[in-house]
Amino acid sequence: MKIRKADFAGSWYPGSASGCEKEINKFLKEKFTPLSLGRNPVGGIVPHAGWFFSGSIACNVIKTLEDPSPDVIVLFGMHLHPGSSCYIMQEGAWDTPFGELLIDENIAGELAAKFPFIIETADKYNHDNTIELQLPFIKYFFKDTKIVPIGVPPTKKALEIGAFAAKLANRLGVRMKVIGSTDLTHYGLNYGFTPKGTGKSALDWVRNENDRILIEAMLTMEPETILQEALTRQNACCAGAAATALAAGKQLGSQRAQAIAYSTSYEKSPGDSFVGYVGILF
Repeated sequence: MKIRKADFAGSWYPGSASGCEKEINKFLKEKFTPLSLGRNPVGGIVPHAGWFFSGSIACNVIKTLEDPSPDVIVLFGMHLHPGSSCYIMQEGAWDTPFGELLIDENIAGELAAKFPFIIETADKYNHDNTIELQLPFIKYFFKDTKIVPIGVPPTKKALEIGAFAAKLANRLGVRMKVIGSTDLTHYGLNYGFTPKGTGKSALDWVRNENDRILIEAMLTMEPETILQEALTRQNACCAGAAATALAAGKQLGSQRAQAIAYSTSYEKSPGDSFVGYVGILF
């Protein structure tokens, strides 16, 4: 069995099991909005900056998916544009500091047979952080859970992949949970996006308007609105991942979504360039 290496271990997050566990224990002590969905969540939306910036949000969203423990977690991510192809890893495993995560070859195989994907392998793949940064959390909280990593662009066609994955899980009798990986507005000269200039007014606009509009679309579980708003307002880097996860979540029976945290990189590193992060469960 071929194993995809953890490219970002030791830089974007700790490279050892002990280092990751130390960070996870610290993240779990942080205070987040208590969950009030009225049922156990079937999925979540997480940020994917380095753990220093947004690891605590991603960690607490993923831990909340523990009950009941899933057989498989489908992760939607990758930095793609509307003209991009879809990507999937169909077999093998992905390494983490806690050990390997196996690919669910049955589900990945049926998805690859149904939709046009570029197939990634342990030897040939895109170096992309969006999915990998969630994997140590998954391996830590779900020892035997398998994964299906999928890259989806911000298109309506991607939403069909999410819905079909959920239908497939129901048909196979597999307990599935889903995760969409996206950061929010990338603002400032570093990102070539400064419609409101610089300073406090720009930060307030990102927090209270530009990010908020996309978060509301997530909370009302409107996948197509997420795609539209992100393309119009540049308030998500992986809108396809978030929208597709929600499309899958709705097919799995979710009817409500809740934000448990929001922050920006400004809180960790003040400056004129910053990124928004949200943690959502549904």
